[in-house]
Amino acid sequence: MELKNRTLSNFAELVATGECKKFRGRLKTGIDLGTANTVLAVVDRNNRPIAGISAPSHAIQDGVIVNYYESVQLVTRLKAELEEKLGTELLYGAAAIPPGVSEGSVKSIGYVMEGAGFEVTNIVDEPTAAASVLKITDGAVVDVGGGTTGISILKDGKVIYTDDEATGGSHMTMTVAGHYKIPYEEAEVLKTTPEKEDEIFPVIKATIEKMAVITEKFLNGYQVPAVYVVGGSCMFKEFTTVFEKKLKLPVYRPVHSLLVTPLGIAYNCELPKV
Repeated sequence: MELKNRTLSNFAELVATGECKKFRGRLKTGIDLGTANTVLAVVDRNNRPIAGISAPSHAIQDGVIVNYYESVQLVTRLKAELEEKLGTELLYGAAAIPPGVSEGSVKSIGYVMEGAGFEVTNIVDEPTAAASVLKITDGAVVDVGGGTTGISILKDGKVIYTDDEATGGSHMTMTVAGHYKIPYEEAEVLKTTPEKEDEIFPVIKATIEKMAVITEKFLNGYQVPAVYVVGGSCMFKEFTTVFEKKLKLPVYRPVHSLLVTPLGIAYNCELPKV
């Protein structure tokens, strides 16, 4: 996984610093409308990371747009910031959805991208997008998002099963809020404070165990050599340990797991033939 980690580290540095790489030719953009953050990833035709940007967002829940206007405004702003830095217009975009969302939700996400000025060239499911970055041919990719835990199972390089269930990072936050009797927003900050991880993890461990049970259910009837977890909600040090104990399988987490899916969405953006 060393090569993938290096690519992810390069992309994470671009997001953190706001810098961009030199490029030639047309660019591909991946738009990840997350429950907690919206991320735009830009790659060239060879899937080399060129630029990236992230901003807090609460306009989508479990793959469903709950505030269309806010979503369009945010994506429009992030697109404009990247275009100014790159010195070129970002024309082509792809997005992703949790597996199993309604056709109406897929169309809504497409409308947001079009409203922000993108030509929509692809919409894929989130775990499949992540798998394209990790270069997995056999195994299961579990995307632990803000609202859902989704899975794609791959065999011989092809996705043979996808599904998701509504348990994610927001459920961890609600557990923290209930435990400490604090507002949701304060609980989110507490949950994501690295110095508090040892204190917080026992509070949310049962929620992570539930995610492992969901994954075990998804895997029923399939033989996979390993599980790969991605998404912002799997960043806790002991997260993979909980999954391995339940699944009795090797569980791997790439570096910068929050950025795997956005980068994979950009990989899946299809450039029109000239």
